[in-house]
Amino acid sequence: GNFARREAARLLTERQWRRQAGDNTTAAARKDCLTRVRQYIVTKMGEDWIFLVLLGLTMALVSWSMDYASAKSLQGMKYHTQEGNVPLQYLAWVTYPMILVMFASLFCHLVSPQAIGSGIPELKTILRGVVLKEYLTFKAFIAKVIGLTAGLGSGMPVGKEGPFVHIASICAAVLSRFMSIFSGVYENPYGYTDILTVGCAVGVGCCFGTPLGGVLFSIEVTSTYFAVRNYWRGYFAATFSAFIFRVLSVWNKDAVTITALFKTNFRMDFPFDLQELPAFAVIGISCGFLGAFFVYLNRQVVLFMRRPTALTRFLTKHRLIYPGAVTLIIATFTFPPGFGQFMAGELMPRECINSLFDNFTWTKISAPSAPPSLGRSSAWLHPHVSVFVILLLFFIMKFWMSAVSTTMPIPSGAFMPVFILGAAFGRLVGEIMATLFPNGILFDGIVYPILPGGYAVIGAAAMTGAVTHTVSTAVICFELTGQISHILPMMVAVILANMVAQGLQPSLYDSIIQVKKLSNCYNKYNIFVEDIMVRKVKFLSSQSTFRELNHLLETTTLKTIPLVDSKESMILLGSIERTELQALFDWWLSPERRVFERAQSSPGQGSKVSWESFAFVDEEGGEEVHLSVFDCTKQIKAWEEAELDKPINMEHTRIDPSPFQLVERTSLHKTHTLFSLLGLSHAYVTSIGKLVGVVALKELQKAIEGSTRSGVRLRPPLASFRDASRKTKNAQCF
Repeated sequence: GNFARREAARLLTERQWRRQAGDNTTAAARKDCLTRVRQYIVTKMGEDWIFLVLLGLTMALVSWSMDYASAKSLQGMKYHTQEGNVPLQYLAWVTYPMILVMFASLFCHLVSPQAIGSGIPELKTILRGVVLKEYLTFKAFIAKVIGLTAGLGSGMPVGKEGPFVHIASICAAVLSRFMSIFSGVYENPYGYTDILTVGCAVGVGCCFGTPLGGVLFSIEVTSTYFAVRNYWRGYFAATFSAFIFRVLSVWNKDAVTITALFKTNFRMDFPFDLQELPAFAVIGISCGFLGAFFVYLNRQVVLFMRRPTALTRFLTKHRLIYPGAVTLIIATFTFPPGFGQFMAGELMPRECINSLFDNFTWTKISAPSAPPSLGRSSAWLHPHVSVFVILLLFFIMKFWMSAVSTTMPIPSGAFMPVFILGAAFGRLVGEIMATLFPNGILFDGIVYPILPGGYAVIGAAAMTGAVTHTVSTAVICFELTGQISHILPMMVAVILANMVAQGLQPSLYDSIIQVKKLSNCYNKYNIFVEDIMVRKVKFLSSQSTFRELNHLLETTTLKTIPLVDSKESMILLGSIERTELQALFDWWLSPERRVFERAQSSPGQGSKVSWESFAFVDEEGGEEVHLSVFDCTKQIKAWEEAELDKPINMEHTRIDPSPFQLVERTSLHKTHTLFSLLGLSHAYVTSIGKLVGVVALKELQKAIEGSTRSGVRLRPPLASFRDASRKTKNAQCF
């Protein structure tokens, strides 16, 4: 009976043990499964397409929200300026935009002054390697969005394309910091440029719903060098953003379906005749001169405001006076019952574009008998003034208004104002052509009438191309209008405009870079690598020991370490990744290697040796001695100390035999070009094969910032010694 009870207890205990072991195994398997699922989700969340979708969706929502808010603001302005008492109308017409513009200026000044202006010049500078603080922060995002919404809602001739590029880049930068939780790729400093490039493309794409033109425009405007790997990123994010942007318009019943933003209905069978090509060429050449003059006028206004005069000091001290005065003057000139009736002053920017692109020929329509289908285009017709005079006045007045309003301290772009200017000029040429050929142009027995709206589209593309020095504006125009019928003459006009404008003035963005002294063009040829390189280089030689390697790994954070022939010759042999050296060092002092080495030294006791007991044989007594824990630790420490003094064996280490190298006389400009083109993080400086220094991104950025801070050529640290040695050599030559 006792035996049966003991056996039953044993079986019960064994069953409980097995059940517990099974439960532990199940729990471990469940935990492992959850860990793998979590790791899989985190890995998938860090993929590129997730980041691009989030960026496109965010920017589409921001763009649509800003358009909705600014449209409601403009409707409120029209409501308060309806027909009635003219003085009250004028007061409402002037006060409303002044309040919005001054609010935008004050809000940006208090929250983030970096939000003022376009943002494209600063981004162009950042992508060239210059670090501009606070330009890509969340504060700048808030200030830019709210300030730009208020500026667009005021009805002033300011655009949103440039600020949207800045907003999208900030969004991309902030989102990349969030995505770094899931993937370390977004912490890579080289990937930062790719992220900003994609942000620029999304900014233009969701601004107008033009993904193709947005990517091309961002490449032309912001990137000195563009990596092909970013094409799919830019197109994917911009297309998704533009799609959501247009879907939101359909959802809000602003559009019936997903169509172009300024859809036109030009005939497709024969949109223009070859005899009209000279007129298109005239538009292109004229827009080249006009675009160059616009850049010149804009720069002169900015330079005037920067001069240390009593007026500028007063305006700088009282920051709201300048934007308030500019808004007051512009609003006074555009007041519809006043002078604005002679320049279609009642039309808001989007209404201007829609009317300039319409299918009507205004010279054939008289103001009293205007058809109802003319819509808002009737604002261009006056019973006592010719259409030519109204278009000419509109172009002249809006020209200086746009050049001045873009200098106000608010978030503002120049693309849309210049786009409207080009459309007005093209429309003027088109109406002149329609007057010269009232019956149209005869071709193959068929008379085709002139389409002034087509001329307006070509003028808009040519003018914006001349001001920005880009040809992608032609693609943006055909995406905006939804028709490709005029793409060939449009490209001809844009290329001619660029040829003229580039020979006269820099682009508007380069002009702002020069005025703000953001460019590194002052002394990029006068500073050399020897002036900015780090001379105390951490290195390894073929005679270095593991102790030296350990010290190097503990005291530096270098990702690659140069390898030289010897400390005396300093001939550069290559470079080794830090991970390789760390793995080599860890293996050299590992318990496994210690056991292996002990087994090799005591072949007969190899099977009994364990790194936990560190057993060894007393050779005199012939007996095995087991050390205490203290003695074991002491022996391990002694063994490690002995191993640290041994030279490093580089035979099994992967060495890069050709790390990127520069010579001492490489200019700052060439160095920056190479770093930008090849995506380098550092470069070794050699002299006849000898390692004399290293240049990293940090040194390069400091050099560029130092050379552009004051706009004058700064003396580099070793310039005096270099000049002295140069004079000595010249004297010896004589």
